[in-house]
Amino acid sequence: MAMGNGVAAIDGVFSWSIASLSLLTALLLQIMSNLANDYGDSIHGADNTDRVGPTRAVQSGLLASEEMKSATMLIGLLAFVSGLSLLWIAFTSLVSILSFTALGVLAIWAAYNYTAGDRPYGYAGLGDLSVYCFFGLVAVLGCYVLQTQEFSWWVLLPATTCGLLSVGVLNVNNMRDITSDHSAGKRSIPVIIGLSAAKVYHILLVVIAWICLLIYTNVKMNHLANWSYVVLMPLFLRHLYQIWKSDSPQHLDPKLKQLALSTAGLIIAFLVGFLAV
Repeated sequence: MAMGNGVAAIDGVFSWSIASLSLLTALLLQIMSNLANDYGDSIHGADNTDRVGPTRAVQSGLLASEEMKSATMLIGLLAFVSGLSLLWIAFTSLVSILSFTALGVLAIWAAYNYTAGDRPYGYAGLGDLSVYCFFGLVAVLGCYVLQTQEFSWWVLLPATTCGLLSVGVLNVNNMRDITSDHSAGKRSIPVIIGLSAAKVYHILLVVIAWICLLIYTNVKMNHLANWSYVVLMPLFLRHLYQIWKSDSPQHLDPKLKQLALSTAGLIIAFLVGFLAV
């Protein structure tokens, strides 16, 4: 969301009210997704004794599964209300409002049915595609259109950067959980292709994400400061080296937070490099 609003500002259009509501909606959807994953993985068996990551609320007995499901539904409702408020402010066209409302409903459905529901698509190897679409294309392009009322093909580049790095975070999570996911029948990408191939896949995700951002910068550059985010590249190279050298899924847990924070830093540095000059 920050990238989409920021790229719109780079193109000279920005509204604080649209930016604030889009970020609030995104935050609520992320919270809903996390709660749904906690609930879904508990009922489908992925949160078992083989799981390596942090303790889940339902798994630990802190909350009952039905309580977690209710909390998920409540946050989803709040996300829907926030999204409608955003569209009411951003658009005057009924067609645009209805189109984005449908997209919002799809996002809520996707957040819930990734691991919850009767046929969770995250258990069929489709989580990566969903994350790319919603955290990349929808989040960045959607915010750009909300701000500018226009579509730009060039925005696909930073959208792809955000989408692929988000998939990278998911991939580290899935590589870490490969043993428990395999036991539970969760066919994540690492389970399907194996840990070694998942490492190669991870490297491609990060490298292509960087290439897209570098191409966008080359096209839009108007000052040397626009390239300042490149100083963060060693963080990503170090991350890839550590992923490649890791000999155990258990050692991958810290790398998830590492990539998430590095991605947030990259987006901030990229936007500052463009907007501060």
